[in-house]
Amino acid sequence: MGIVTTTDGTDIFHKDWGSGQPVVFSHGWPLNADAWDGQLKLVADHGYRAIAHDRRGHGRSAQPWQGNDMDTYADDLAQVIETLDLHDVVLVGHSTGGGEVTRYIGRHGTARVAKVVLLGAVPPLMLKTDANPGGLPAEAFDAIRDGVRADRSQFYRDLSVPFYGFNREGAAVSQGVRDAFWLMSMQVGLKGALDCVRAFSETDFTEDLKKFDVPTLVAHGDDDQIVPIDASARRTAELIEDATLKVYPGAPHGLYGSFADAFDADLLEFLAR
Repeated sequence: MGIVTTTDGTDIFHKDWGSGQPVVFSHGWPLNADAWDGQLKLVADHGYRAIAHDRRGHGRSAQPWQGNDMDTYADDLAQVIETLDLHDVVLVGHSTGGGEVTRYIGRHGTARVAKVVLLGAVPPLMLKTDANPGGLPAEAFDAIRDGVRADRSQFYRDLSVPFYGFNREGAAVSQGVRDAFWLMSMQVGLKGALDCVRAFSETDFTEDLKKFDVPTLVAHGDDDQIVPIDASARRTAELIEDATLKVYPGAPHGLYGSFADAFDADLLEFLAR
């Protein structure tokens, strides 16, 4: 088991498969590195070194009271990269993980980074404000926290449905995928889960995105019910100088089925450029 211990004493679990140019994956809330297993094996099979960590508070990493904020998440990612002495890295972040990757670049730059992939990512800002009228109202995130506090097990079961678009007409619902989502979600500590909602919803990544100076693939489903595309990917692609926006018609937030197949092909093509 791979463990990196951060400067504040938090143990960060990571998996490290294959060899070659490193591709480092950051997962979404409330999941862990296992959410990326299909892509980890895919890129390792194609000659890359695939690495994914469990964010602090999530999965097999420690559950500290402190540091459940985007700056610390980004610094944890930096310590994983530096401890493993990774260079020419491709960073891939989904949802909250996309925020983590974005804040990493804002705080640590791109000296070790070759490319970035943001999939269904939360930047620039999820929360509706006067300056961000297309965001979601604070009440939406209050409802998430209320659901987690009241009955987190049932909340996560229910969340899996819009996460994967299983509430759309004609959707091929997989109970196995829903069960896996629930299992990963239940590994998040309550304090870390609640703090992370604030981190992914209230952090403004606008200035971080302006610091990107490497090729970036911004990928998003246009039927994402968790991170709506107009206030996220479309704005992000405008803020990053060297960005390619890829929109998947009808695709949800979570990778599954034909959406996963399409993204996998685009990921390999982007890595090979």
